Amino acid sequence: MYMPIVQIITTGGTIAHNIDPATGAALPTLSGEELVAEVPALAGVAQVRVTEFSLLQSWNMTPALAADLARRVHDALADLEVTGAVVTHGTDTMEETSFALDLVLDTPRPVVFTGAMRNPSLPGPDGPRNVVSAARVATDPAARDLGVLVVLNDEIHAARYVTKGHTTALHTFVSRGVGPIGLVDDEGVWVRWRPVRLPRLPLVDPAPHVYLIKVAAGMDDLFLRGALDAGARGVVIEGSGAGHTPATWEPTIGALVQAGVPVVLVSRAGAGRVAATYGGAGGGRSLRALGVVPGGDLTGPKARVALAFALGAGMDMAAIRDYFSHVGNGVGAYGIRPDEEHPGP
Repeated sequence: MYMPIVQIITTGGTIAHNIDPATGAALPTLSGEELVAEVPALAGVAQVRVTEFSLLQSWNMTPALAADLARRVHDALADLEVTGAVVTHGTDTMEETSFALDLVLDTPRPVVFTGAMRNPSLPGPDGPRNVVSAARVATDPAARDLGVLVVLNDEIHAARYVTKGHTTALHTFVSRGVGPIGLVDDEGVWVRWRPVRLPRLPLVDPAPHVYLIKVAAGMDDLFLRGALDAGARGVVIEGSGAGHTPATWEPTIGALVQAGVPVVLVSRAGAGRVAATYGGAGGGRSLRALGVVPGGDLTGPKARVALAFALGAGMDMAAIRDYFSHVGNGVGAYGIRPDEEHPGP
């Protein structure tokens, strides 16, 4: 009987942790082969190939490592026998790494991130189920041409939208404003809607020194001034509401833009896009007049990833502005199409 081939690439994370009896702390211990050996049910889903990329706690993941991971996935998919790839990853920064790969990988074959909220030492670990669900998605024709996906808790999310919404719950991943694009259940994979693909960037090293600064009431512009003085390549501001900053930030924002440093503006609200509604110093219209780049409905961490890779690709200010108009507001942001070919069970 034919069995599809899935490449599993492990990076560490909770799914690869065990509790150290001496300290009671969870530490990364499981190699890629050991992790897969803990999931015998995979044998009923696909032939599995395993590559260990790293054994990281995901708060130590970086955009540069994400680029290296993208290259590893690209090389694995160069083998046309491989139906899809599954990447195991820590949940802390999974939304950023999966989004980075979504920006630079151009393949119709599924690339699926998964992980765990409970390590294997705990009662009821969720990792094995998540790996099996991810492998099912990676081998299903309905998952082709969806971009990079995140599969946990039997839900399928698009990397473009997904974020970690709870520190410890199994249902931590949410896609605010749009919801999951599908489900995995005992009947198989059910894709309910299909996001329009994001414009691709070349797979290059992202620019370093791109900073994320979040607005809070009464904050001065210390961090912005520090970014300017340190020679930042780019800055993302998580503004309040629909994209606002304290009035006192405007001179430094203007100085950054005049120095050729792209300043991308998003909202800290967690849902909705930035809008140039309000005038007055620090208002959305005033910030647009200064030359900030609207980041649409991207979260701050994702806007930072997109800006780092855009700068790494050599984009100038005009190209970055155009790129964010698509990534944040156009293609892949509000363009969704119903799944007519695979309506589900």
